[in-house]
Amino acid sequence: MGDPGPRPATPFEGGRIAVDDDGWHALVPRLERVVARALKVAGVAADVVLTDDRTVRRLNAEHRGRDTPTNVLTFEPAAPGWPGEVVLALGVVRREAVMSRKRPAHHLAHLVVHGALHVAGHAHELAGGARRMEMAEARLLSRIGVPNPWRPR
Repeated sequence: MGDPGPRPATPFEGGRIAVDDDGWHALVPRLERVVARALKVAGVAADVVLTDDRTVRRLNAEHRGRDTPTNVLTFEPAAPGWPGEVVLALGVVRREAVMSRKRPAHHLAHLVVHGALHVAGHAHELAGGARRMEMAEARLLSRIGVPNPWRPR
């Protein structure tokens, strides 16, 4: 039997979650709950798309000129009052979690918070902004029981 295609988005307070790759459910138990909690603690309205590396690579090439998959891409709201969008690549997230010896659910929560902060206007291109963003991520994640991702394990 073939792939049935993307599932309909699951709405929740603050946005929708679209799971385009079933591997996400195998990687993170209670997937939708992890994503919803991370967005809620970040206080940002965003749609989250959980997809594959190929899709993120294509989006990264189209929108950022980088022909490689990345862990998370964010897109600002299309219009005032609309949610932004956070797009995550399954393979990249899985590999990063393994390499950093983090629980996949914790790594996913971190990346959703990271993306949500970008949607809210935070940036990390300069050292000061990067440090402020890291501190905000650690503070928000602690509220949902996720260890500080910036502390070595």
